[in-house]
Amino acid sequence: MNTSSDYSIGEPGHPWGPDDKSAWLSLQSAKRSYQVLVESRISSLHDRFHVECYAELHYPSGHYKLYAVSSQDWNPELPSVLITGGVHGYETSGVMGALHFLEQEYESYAETFNFLALPCVSPWAFETINRWNPLTIDPNRSFVADSPAQEALAVVQYLERRGLSFLAHFDLHETTDTDNSEFRPALAARDAKAQDHWEIPDGFYTVADTSRPCREFQEAIITSVAKVTHIAPSIDGRIIGETLQQPGVICYDGIGLGLCMGVSNAPYVTTTEVYPDSPLVTEQDCIAAQVSAITGGLDYLLSK
Repeated sequence: MNTSSDYSIGEPGHPWGPDDKSAWLSLQSAKRSYQVLVESRISSLHDRFHVECYAELHYPSGHYKLYAVSSQDWNPELPSVLITGGVHGYETSGVMGALHFLEQEYESYAETFNFLALPCVSPWAFETINRWNPLTIDPNRSFVADSPAQEALAVVQYLERRGLSFLAHFDLHETTDTDNSEFRPALAARDAKAQDHWEIPDGFYTVADTSRPCREFQEAIITSVAKVTHIAPSIDGRIIGETLQQPGVICYDGIGLGLCMGVSNAPYVTTTEVYPDSPLVTEQDCIAAQVSAITGGLDYLLSK
């Protein structure tokens, strides 16, 4: 178990108050640039895509524009695909994978699908390499109406304004060693509630939505990604504590938990999970895995 006593902030047995949250925020600092690494690449897409700022985040620690990149000639006769990255800002390959797909792979599918991509949902967390936003809220438990997380609320409201129906949604994530060394201990301390401990799986896996598991869709993604990196083995039939549903795949209740993968009405939904801390992979391997997950899923949809 991870407990509140494992963390330097807060009093064991007591949930964090405003002072504790301020103490946590004071320890955070920018370690990379959203403008340089993300905004500049999105700006370069203007000639090929429709790019818009769908919201702005205003925090005392910084102001950020959020961008949506979509097919320039949106065809209402074609099925539409949603791609989200950077819901957890520290999960780097999700952001870079979404951008790489738009830059390098989009044209192969442009005549068959409409695409809407939100490459970096949580820019402050991207810069500070965090799971939470500055208010110690996890955006990926906050995709609900009246969300307490600005990042999630902006996505929910934007999708409502667009009024789109999606065939598929790819939500690009990572599982890192810091999930156990930093983020789960911080969660235990913030809520004064012990957290189950699990081993971080070495390899790629997906999380399907319990209400729409799409077994063949998940299998196609796993098969595609296996060509560029290894798939996570189960430990006693589980991955991150959840029962394995099929090789490399577990399930969560995306809608009930307020996860990003629950935000769309798509019948085909997946959350990808890359493991960047494996000694067997490079940063480029992780990005390639995210792109392969998207293309593998799209190729499956094309085969139906």
